[in-house]
Amino acid sequence: MDHNTIVAAALGVLEGLTEFIPVSSTGHLLLAGHFLGFDSPARSFEVLIQLGALLAILGLYAARLVQVVRDAPHDPVARRFIGAVLLAFAPAAVIGAMAHGFIKTVLFETPMLVAVMLILGGFVLLWVDRRAATPRYTRAEDIPLSMAFRIGLFQCLAMIPGVSRSGATIVGALLMGADKRSAAEFSFFLAMPTMLGAFSLDLWQNRAVLDAGAINDIAVGFITAFLAAVVVVRWLLGYVSQHGYGLFAWWRIVVGSLALLALALGM
Repeated sequence: MDHNTIVAAALGVLEGLTEFIPVSSTGHLLLAGHFLGFDSPARSFEVLIQLGALLAILGLYAARLVQVVRDAPHDPVARRFIGAVLLAFAPAAVIGAMAHGFIKTVLFETPMLVAVMLILGGFVLLWVDRRAATPRYTRAEDIPLSMAFRIGLFQCLAMIPGVSRSGATIVGALLMGADKRSAAEFSFFLAMPTMLGAFSLDLWQNRAVLDAGAINDIAVGFITAFLAAVVVVRWLLGYVSQHGYGLFAWWRIVVGSLALLALALGM
């Protein structure tokens, strides 16, 4: 394998490990790519390999998804849950489509911004995780429509690389009364339309610049992201139910600080 293929495989593993934990998978990919000298056409690699992680969660939640769809015609709870996920997705769909060019050509190309947002997001996550609040919602299906829409607004913050899509939605859900497990689960379900939408938009807009080499790198990253994400999703819910999000907050702060130091040294 050539150097790019090896790096693509490593970045795919990094994507799968970080996509569903609140540390910003995109931020990690952009920083790792910067320091490893990996440059993808139009930064499509960092977006398109997310489909591998998405397929992992679709596979793990397939039975539950099928049950929700089957129950929807006669179960108001199932219908409300589907509506809540789609309503939460709407703000990112609109803003993401409008700001796609700015996000990819400006924000994705600013590693200093990524490092700073990792640190700031780590302190926010640490504060929210330590709040002594009695949760009002212990199941993702019980989150009301109005709250789901507000969680969707939080998700839009993750268009700034380093914020973290899962981190923003989990923080929003926790602040509005969800417990730690249901906040993570709602973030999982919200990831499905969000990541599929981002994948479709990026693939369509950058189809002309994806040559054989780029497609090979994406395929390698896609496969390794899928395998790594399967491991993380199986482990994550049990971990956060017992231990919370403090570990991920400190991880963000350490990684962001090291990245800032490396950038200051001209690396």
